[in-house]
Formats: sequence, C-alpha cells, structure tokens
Amino acid sequence: MPCLKIQTNAPMDALTGSKLIGAASQLLASQLGKPERYVMVILEPVTQMLFAGDDAPLAYLELKSIGLPRQLTADLSKSLCGLLHHILDIPNNRVYIEFSDAEPGMWGWNGATF
Repeated sequence: MPCLKIQTNAPMDALTGSKLIGAASQLLASQLGKPERYVMVILEPVTQMLFAGDDAPLAYLELKSIGLPRQLTADLSKSLCGLLHHILDIPNNRVYIEFSDAEPGMWGWNGATF
C-alpha cells in the first residue's frame, strides 16, 4: 500500500537508480511495518527542477500510504533525506517530501479497493 514517488534532477546511472529504489523499498517496509510485497517505489530521474533559484541536485518525494501515522513522518523524513544524501549526495535541505494518508476505499489494487 505504501507508494513512494521520487523526482530528482540528480544525475545517476541505472545501477544507482536500482540501488536507490531497492533501499527505499526496504526502508519503507521496515519503518511502516508493512510487507515489502505491497511497497511501490517510482523513480523519475533527471527531471528539470529548480529550488531556491538553483538547479543544484534536489528531490521532491511523495509518500502515500493507508494509515500513515503522523507521528512517523519526522522519522521518515530523516531516513528518506539520509538515503538521498547517501546515494545521490543531495543535501537534506534540498529535499521536499509530501506525506499523504490514503483512505482504504480510495486506494485500488487487484481489481478492488482496500
């Protein structure tokens, strides 16, 4: 049910992209206590982006999940920013993250909803 979309202008090769989405998937499953088989990670690399008038490496993330607890968002922000810094060398202050708690009836899967 968790879905993380990552948009970034940081240059990367296919191996780095695979490393990033794999690590993000494991991180979300662990921190949200959800089976990884339900975690989706979408990477849109090399998107034209500007933040604070500067096109230095940056990222915008959207994390949506059913039952996303507000009390976990600070820890998730820290972990996701840390992951982007570790793998893509994006400074924490160049990352925005939008968190969304989805209602089960508004999330479809397998021809039905949760």
